Amino acid sequence: GRNFEEAFQKALRMVDENVNGFDPYIKQVNENELREPTDKRMFVLAAALRENYTVDKLYELTKIDRWFLEKFKNIIDYYKKLESTTSINYEILKKAKQIGFSDKQIAAAVKSTELAVRKLREEYNITPFVKKIDTVAAEWPASTNYLYLTYNGSTHDLDFPGEFVMVLGSGVYRIGSSVEFDWCAVGCLRELKNQSKKTIMVNYNPETVSTDYDMSNRLYFEEISFEVVMDIYKIEQPAGVILC
Repeated sequence: GRNFEEAFQKALRMVDENVNGFDPYIKQVNENELREPTDKRMFVLAAALRENYTVDKLYELTKIDRWFLEKFKNIIDYYKKLESTTSINYEILKKAKQIGFSDKQIAAAVKSTELAVRKLREEYNITPFVKKIDTVAAEWPASTNYLYLTYNGSTHDLDFPGEFVMVLGSGVYRIGSSVEFDWCAVGCLRELKNQSKKTIMVNYNPETVSTDYDMSNRLYFEEISFEVVMDIYKIEQPAGVILC
């Protein structure tokens, strides 16, 4: 993402596909849990912000820097705005996408469905832009094939000639789903390369072989969800998609 809110919400979805983002309804407020840094504290924090805990109070409990707490508050404030809105206009939807809300997350807040939100988004022409991950901190123009999607942009960083073959990776490592599944994707990419086919890899695990820069022609460091895969598909118009 291109701002903290967008990157943070995408990161939460990448770590656990059952999470829609910075969701205030996953956990109950519990001040003891706020004091202890655990993997679930983020969602207790979201619930606390929904219950109108102030940034100062949360700083006392968590000792998380106020800058981050303000950013978290931005997300929950917008969540509340979505819940109270009667109809979604262009501006509301655009802003929601710019601070990292997924279609599914917006749908949950406005009591709709992911497909209905997607349809509305396409009618408004609110679609993501493809950017290169800048590996040189803007010192000179980056020439990498590492790509990501963002709604905080106005142009794409590259052209889309089509004719690529899109391969979906297996995402984060888990017990029982690890490097062996990634190796299947690598084998697939290598065989496509042998057949002189240009490849697109979609994956988001930095420690896998499939996310090495020389494995594919284009690497989208993105979450593997219906929304994102379809967005990439519509932009790239590949010759085909290999799922597993």
